[in-house]
Amino acid sequence: MLDKIGIAKRIAQEVRDGMYINLGIGIPTLVANYIPKNINVVLQSENGLLGIGPFPTEDQIDPDFINAGKQTITLMPGSALFSSADSFGMIRGGKVDLTILGSMEVSENGDIANWKVPGKMVKGMGGAMDLVASAKNIIVAMQHCSKDGASKLLKKCTLPITGLRCVKKIVSDMAVLEILPEGGFKLLERAPGVSVDQIKNATSGKLIIKGDVPEMKI
Repeated sequence: MLDKIGIAKRIAQEVRDGMYINLGIGIPTLVANYIPKNINVVLQSENGLLGIGPFPTEDQIDPDFINAGKQTITLMPGSALFSSADSFGMIRGGKVDLTILGSMEVSENGDIANWKVPGKMVKGMGGAMDLVASAKNIIVAMQHCSKDGASKLLKKCTLPITGLRCVKKIVSDMAVLEILPEGGFKLLERAPGVSVDQIKNATSGKLIIKGDVPEMKI
């Protein structure tokens, strides 16, 4: 199975030259460290940043520069700082090509639940609703199962919904899966050392398998 870094490395392979990309809180922020050097993209954060670089080394840390998850970041040449109102104007205006989010649940129709667990205190929904409503492409980085072994890839989400029919692809610690327009998780790749049967047993929603499923190349 993949660890968090492995998931981030695999998602970085989905990045294309010239993209404007929003990285959600958690595993998605790690993607910034693994974007191929021959690829030029612009990373955006909803708190008002455009042109985020990799995480800083100890001598580069500046507490005034943080992403939406309050992590310190570096800035690339030509980067810009502005108000969150302008940032959400970019998001709602469809200027973001790719959004990479974490999630607690995803349904076989591409619904996502990633902002609230009933009974737990949260400060607010953040920018997730705006991102899923406006992004051209959404990839989810997540654990395939919960700590107690329950699948997080479901027929229907059980937690409060963030957005409906918006997820295009999932990279979990076990697999890469595409959400088909007609519904269902199409298995594209399996993590190193993970069998197709293991993925079947860990997926509660409709899993579609066609032909041999290759192992991920990380």
